[in-house]
Amino acid sequence: MKNLFFTLATVTLFVLSFNRANAQGIKVSGTVTDKSSQPLDYASVALIQLPDSVSVSLQATNQKGLYEFNAVKPGKYLIKALMMGYAKAQSAVFEVKGNAVQVTTILLADQAQHLKEVNVISKMPVIDQKADRVVVNVEQMNTAGDNALEVISRSPGVKLDKDDNIILKGKKGINVMIDGKMSYMSGLELTTYLKSLPGSVLSKIELISNPPSSFDAAGTAGIINIKLKRNKMQGFNGNMNLGGGYGRYEKAFGGVNLNYNIGKVSTYLRLNGGHYNSYNRLTLNRTIGEEQYNQLNFWHPVTNSLNYSTGADYFIDKKNTLGIMVKGYTAPEETKVNSNSVNYGANGAKMGGTEMFNPQRNTEKNHALNLNYRLKTDTLGGELGFDADYVRYDNSKDETFTNNYLDANDLPLGNPVDLRNKGMGQVSIYSLKADYTLNFTKTLKMETGWKSSWVNSQSDVRFDSLKTAGWINDPRRTNEFLYHENINAGYLSLDQSFKNLQIKAGLRAEQTLGNGRSSGTNTLIDRKYWKLFPTVFVSLKIDSNNLVTAAYRKSINRPSYSSLNPFTFYTDPYTALQGNPLLQPSYGNSFEFNYSIKNFRVLTLSYSVSDGSIWEVVYQNDATKESISRPENLNRTTNFYVATGSPFDITKWWNNSTEFSAGFNRTNSAVQGNGYNAFSWNWSVMMDNTFTLPKNYSLTTYAYYDSPSVSGLFRSLGSYQLNVGAKKTFWKKNATLALKVNDVFNTSRFRANLEYNNIKTFWQNEWESRRVNLSFTYKFGNMKIKTARSRRTGTSDEENRVGKN
Repeated sequence: MKNLFFTLATVTLFVLSFNRANAQGIKVSGTVTDKSSQPLDYASVALIQLPDSVSVSLQATNQKGLYEFNAVKPGKYLIKALMMGYAKAQSAVFEVKGNAVQVTTILLADQAQHLKEVNVISKMPVIDQKADRVVVNVEQMNTAGDNALEVISRSPGVKLDKDDNIILKGKKGINVMIDGKMSYMSGLELTTYLKSLPGSVLSKIELISNPPSSFDAAGTAGIINIKLKRNKMQGFNGNMNLGGGYGRYEKAFGGVNLNYNIGKVSTYLRLNGGHYNSYNRLTLNRTIGEEQYNQLNFWHPVTNSLNYSTGADYFIDKKNTLGIMVKGYTAPEETKVNSNSVNYGANGAKMGGTEMFNPQRNTEKNHALNLNYRLKTDTLGGELGFDADYVRYDNSKDETFTNNYLDANDLPLGNPVDLRNKGMGQVSIYSLKADYTLNFTKTLKMETGWKSSWVNSQSDVRFDSLKTAGWINDPRRTNEFLYHENINAGYLSLDQSFKNLQIKAGLRAEQTLGNGRSSGTNTLIDRKYWKLFPTVFVSLKIDSNNLVTAAYRKSINRPSYSSLNPFTFYTDPYTALQGNPLLQPSYGNSFEFNYSIKNFRVLTLSYSVSDGSIWEVVYQNDATKESISRPENLNRTTNFYVATGSPFDITKWWNNSTEFSAGFNRTNSAVQGNGYNAFSWNWSVMMDNTFTLPKNYSLTTYAYYDSPSVSGLFRSLGSYQLNVGAKKTFWKKNATLALKVNDVFNTSRFRANLEYNNIKTFWQNEWESRRVNLSFTYKFGNMKIKTARSRRTGTSDEENRVGKN
């Protein structure tokens, strides 16, 4: 299957990219030069058919200034040529009959007047408030050394929890899309991928907190769509980036983005790799009865990642488009884990402790194939689209554990306990999707569609214990888990526009069929249910400056495949993770109101209620001192969010983006048989400044503060951070050198208290947040950047549940 997958992708890309090269017909060729007869490469050339002045084909000149159109039909034509910095020019009219045509050389003269420097500087705002979404223009930010996850965390209303899961406007359960196509990743898989993706390859980030019915109903917090850079100009072009950084350990990264667009074919290739040497320190202080257990876990992962994406669009004619996309990543990692735990009695005297050494070799892999077709059905914007997807995730783990138990004098209690584990996980996703848009009139539009997906998930954990006779399998720690799921969905929505009012309402139905089995616990899972999910969106344009929008959405958050596995996975002698086969999906109702003046966000109000929301619940055994974290459905969580602020120019050289937000979070549920009710008000401020200096220099500062808040059963403490950076553009603004210092004062960390029933734990998670990064980027060819053609694949919600906890 793997060889067939890559063979199919390679052959299809080859055919799409070079089918025109073998076309038969009359050839039209020529040369474009400047006034000194020097050839101009990457000049845009259009073949214009007369008398209708229709552009038959477009391409770019090569390094010798040459262009060549093949398979030209008989008729009268002319050539138009243009290039930035030169005046437009065209050839004389010529006629194509039976022989090849050599067009007279076209001379492009320098433009008589040049744009002033102030007009060259982009005025695109960093944050752009749209009617239905917030757009972050990443190209206006200093992202030197940042990965995609760090860039996303700087977006309005976005935070990261203790496990680097994305929280939007106080709500978890976010779906992430790449170029309009669902990533089908969540949890560890999603954070690994986003950390391997340099921030320099991002073009835009779209925050859609209430997506319409054409999107999957999954994701109680909405959707984040990441648009990557892609150049659509004719010819060959691209950009490259190279950089490095240092905090406590070294980092290096680089990548290339290549585009080749010729005639009806548009292709691209993205390759990005990195070496990341980092650390994570987790401090746990547990009070168990009258005893105190202080634990320090230190992770030291060294990751060498490679992610790729390649694709092609073939524009058959003005109505029909075929496309293919292949993407994936691999992230082999070697990790050394040290855990030290010391316990104290009621009188404060040391009672003993444990030491654990856990070397690991882990590998995460993901490969995806998408085939798509689009047909424009009418001149009003009607469209019919089909998508077929295949996604494959693989992970492997090879690790050993050496546990030493110590007395009060740090002397060994018996021999070390040695364990080893060779585990694997695999998820395969297949999906078919069709979408149809019909415009009855210029103001009334209907959208409808269907989607079916099939998921096969498998995990296999093999634990052995070292005994006198050698390595013996430990059946208590060995388990195979299989889960199969089929989701079928259909939707219908209507969009009516009036003079200043737009109303869009939709309904989506989803059916879920799932079954699973755990060999280690002999547990069977059987799921059959279907639900309706309505959406309503209203936009009122009061006048040319004032815009009001309101939205309602019902959503679902299904358990991840791994969270249904009832097996217990130990991370150290006293800490374990366990799935829950009784876990049910949670349902959310979200309301949102926005008011903006001249694209400045004056007010955002968001209110949501989730029933059965999924959160980690810790069970503590006071006798064995073990803590097991297990996902459970809580009765109800409530979230209220209010925010104001947008980018604005304080002066011509100083742009400021400041956001003030406040929220109210409540968790009300029975936990382990006892009532739990926690709530808090919280507030935060984010400020991003860009100072444009002479000679193409710029300075940036970014700072935030988050007050204490409630998140599920955790009561998190406040945090803050300051970043500073500098940037210089040169070589006709095609090259950029950027320097950045993240977390100048080393204050970014997650701190929280967990306190209910017999649980009383302080949690502090630290990482390599303070570091210095230096990066270099260079653009070449025609650099009129456009984002890639948006494709929303069918494997949307499924990928986002891979690895989610």
